[in-house]
Amino acid sequence: MMQLHFTKDVLPDSVSSDFQNLNKFSEQQFLCLIEILFQFLLEPKEAERFVQQLSEFAGKNGMSGGPLKNLMKSILLVPQGALKKNLTPEQLKDDLVILGLNEDKAAHFAQQWAVHCVALSRRAVRQTLMVNQLLDLEWKFGVTVGSSEIQKVGNIFLQLKLVIRKGNATENVYMELTLPQFYSFLHEMERAKASMECFS
Repeated sequence: MMQLHFTKDVLPDSVSSDFQNLNKFSEQQFLCLIEILFQFLLEPKEAERFVQQLSEFAGKNGMSGGPLKNLMKSILLVPQGALKKNLTPEQLKDDLVILGLNEDKAAHFAQQWAVHCVALSRRAVRQTLMVNQLLDLEWKFGVTVGSSEIQKVGNIFLQLKLVIRKGNATENVYMELTLPQFYSFLHEMERAKASMECFS
């Protein structure tokens, strides 16, 4: 049996029934909804326009606006989760089918994901960097020369001081890492640098 690439903490149980409800839409209605969805994902500051487009869609198709908005809030969790998990279009399509969306609609959703996932990833990286901008970094190596635990004597550690911009203020963040933790941290920083260079 196939399993979701998402973890349960990412998707509430109601998402599966919401995707099954998407099967009730005609192909044309579904295509229109997915277009509205991806426009919003690419321009999340346009929330007002997103709500207006959903209201217009509901009006044209004789639906109630409230339930449609709730349905779309639930559907939005999937591309947001796919972005966090770095899912391929094939993995996303598999997940959508497991969630109850029919094959054709899942294929269209995944195809739209393939078209837009690079732009969405770039936006996510920019947003992350804007939230917490690293201004400065200071570091010191040290060796434990005395401890009540004999196995800690002689261990190498690294102390870091990160100066981070949060809004208009700066904040100092202090960390102490063991040598293996430092190498793991260094590896993550190299991956982040490679990702940013890939998307720049």
